Amino acid sequence: MILRRVIEHVKEQNWTAVALDFFIVVVGVFIGIQVANWNEARGDRALGEDYVQRLRADLERDFVATSDILNYYQAVRDSIVEADRLLSTDDGDARQLVIAAYRASEFASTPPNRATWDQIVSSGHLGLLPDGAVGSDLSEYYTFDESNAVTISRVEGSSYRQAVRSIIPLDVQIAIREGCSDVLNDFLVIAGFMNECRLQVDSSVLTATAEKLRSDPEISEELRYQYSRVASVINNSTGNVVLIERVLASLGGSEEKS
Repeated sequence: MILRRVIEHVKEQNWTAVALDFFIVVVGVFIGIQVANWNEARGDRALGEDYVQRLRADLERDFVATSDILNYYQAVRDSIVEADRLLSTDDGDARQLVIAAYRASEFASTPPNRATWDQIVSSGHLGLLPDGAVGSDLSEYYTFDESNAVTISRVEGSSYRQAVRSIIPLDVQIAIREGCSDVLNDFLVIAGFMNECRLQVDSSVLTATAEKLRSDPEISEELRYQYSRVASVINNSTGNVVLIERVLASLGGSEEKS
């Protein structure tokens, strides 16, 4: 329609009308581009807000899980210290030694909720996040958690864990798992040990097991190295808790989670 009018005005040599038609076309194109840009920007803002909400939910779950993992490994560390003390004496409580030695070999691992983060990175949408969240803390958290997972895997595959569970009879291990083992949080993640340890095992079996643990010099040696592994997990998990708090603050979440 507009092209036909322009042709007619050119034939008539009505240059004023031609100029006016051209102006109308330019303004129409400009407005169309601006509207498209505005719609795109509005869509980006909505997508960015959705990312932020999903990241908050992921990180809040991670905060609870990581805090529980931290508490769990602190309990494992305490069991290592207790087992070391009881191994060094011949008249220590056999029941407590077996429990402490077993708990010192425990491990737990909770992977982060990273589906949203991976989607943001793979889609090239980091620019849609708030400026404060695009810094090092967010990417450092997910990278650092991967490093901690490697450290936890070393606890799982430790020679101490293999040695002590090779010595403790299977029926004793089953009894420990049934009445003296892990508890789960609301997310079904291991959060600590049972407060009350009910171990239904004959005392003579516990005494014989404690003697085997004390008589094996590798147990004490591996136990000391187990301490360093668990201490590394505790340090890393503590760092992850701090990172999560900072990232939540940058995303507009609560700065004080603990």
